[in-house]
Amino acid sequence: MTEFQHVKVGGTNVRYFQAGPADSTSAVVFVHGNPGSADDWIELGGALAGLSRVVAPDMPDFGETLAPAGFVHSVETYAGFLEEVLQALHVDRVHLVLHDFGGPFGLAWAGQHAERLKSVTLINTGLLPGYRWHTLARVWRTKGLGEIFQAITTRQGFRLITNLTEPRGLPRHFVDTTFDHYDARTKRAVLKLYRATDDPGAGTAELTKALSQHDIPALVIWGEDDRYIPASFADRQRDAFPDADIHLLPVSGHWPHADAPDRVQRLLVEFISDRGVDNSG
Repeated sequence: MTEFQHVKVGGTNVRYFQAGPADSTSAVVFVHGNPGSADDWIELGGALAGLSRVVAPDMPDFGETLAPAGFVHSVETYAGFLEEVLQALHVDRVHLVLHDFGGPFGLAWAGQHAERLKSVTLINTGLLPGYRWHTLARVWRTKGLGEIFQAITTRQGFRLITNLTEPRGLPRHFVDTTFDHYDARTKRAVLKLYRATDDPGAGTAELTKALSQHDIPALVIWGEDDRYIPASFADRQRDAFPDADIHLLPVSGHWPHADAPDRVQRLLVEFISDRGVDNSG
C-alpha cells in the first residue's frame, strides 16, 4: 500500500510517499521532473512494494513541498536536498529511478555518492552531451516571456500543450493531477531552475567518467517520439553505464510511465528483481 507522509528536511516539510518495508535502509528512490511530483510514481512505485522499500519525494517547490528559505533552484542544490531527504529517511543504499529534470538532480547526487548507488533507471533522461533546449524551455528561459507564459497557462491550455507532442496522448487524470500541483509557486520555480541551468550538458564528460568507473547496473527506457529530449540520447547513456539495458518504446512520448505504464512496470519490476534488493534494516 502506498502512503503519503511528511518529513522535516532543511527547515521545510517534505511530502513523500512510501511503500514496502519502511525500516529498510535500501530503497528504490523515484525522482520526478518538471512539471511533476511524487504523484507521478504512485502506480509504478506501488508495483515494487513487494520487492523493496519505495520512496518518492516532492522536490522543493513541486507537489506540496515548499522550498526552504534561501533555497537556490539549481541542479546542484536539488541534488544536495535529495541527499538530505535520504538521510532523514535513513536510506543508505539506493536504486534510483529518474525522469526529465529528475535525471540531472539524481545523477548529480550519484556523482557524489556512487558507492551507495545500486542501480539507476533512466526514463527519458540521462547524461545529455550537446543537448539543446526544447521550445518551451527557451520560452521559460526568456525573461518577461516566461512570466507571461506561466501567467496565462490555464488547465485547458496545460492539457493542450502537454498532449500536443504526445503520440498517444496522456491519461486525463495524469495531466490534471500534474496541473493541480502547478501553482504560481511551482511556475516561478520552473523559471528559476531553467534560468539557472545555462548549459544542460555542462559537466557531462566529468560525470560520465566518474560514473563509468563503478559498473553501475542501468535500465534505460525512452519513448521513441519524445519531442523534449530526443531518443537518440538513449544510446549515449552507455558512455556512463556501459552495460545499460536500453529499451526504446514505439508510439510513446516523454512520459512512457504514463502512456505505456504496463510495459514500463514490467521492465522496471524485472530489472529491480534481478538486482536482488536487500531489505535489511
